[in-house]
Amino acid sequence: MDFRVKNISRIKNFARPKDGLRAVAGKGPQDEALAWSSIKTWIGTRIMIWIRKLIASWIAPCVETVRPVWLRIYTLRRRIATTAVALLAGSLLVHVMFGANGMVVYRQKRAEYHGLQKQIGQMQMENGRYTQQIQGLKTDEKAIEKEAREQLHYARPGEYVYVPPTPANPPPAPNNRSARK
Repeated sequence: MDFRVKNISRIKNFARPKDGLRAVAGKGPQDEALAWSSIKTWIGTRIMIWIRKLIASWIAPCVETVRPVWLRIYTLRRRIATTAVALLAGSLLVHVMFGANGMVVYRQKRAEYHGLQKQIGQMQMENGRYTQQIQGLKTDEKAIEKEAREQLHYARPGEYVYVPPTPANPPPAPNNRSARK
């Protein structure tokens, strides 16, 4: 008599009480998927239990070493918070005073702004003088005559124009080496 199983898919899985309702087997390809699913779940739970034990064995000593430090920090929490706030306020003060856009830079920029405003005022006054001079040269004959006499060295009959001579060779510069000795 031959007891070998010819068709494995016809083997029925009997439910175990610890597998719960998922272990109830039906017929067909869904049975295989359900069987593999229960095997994967069982292996997964065993692996997770092993990982939890491993982590617990590593973490327990760490927790015991950290616990006294944590208790000390917990008892000093108000002092630590006060110190942290004071350091934060100090660093904020330093940043506000000496930072990239701090009070020191602000005062320098403000002084520079006022200096530039003064320069603008002077330039506008000078521009106004030049505008008046241009208007005078366009309309007033005396202003035209004055400019012609000064720049072109014109003279009326009977007047003499003095032109200072230009030096041909400038005098040599004093020797500073002899003065040092």
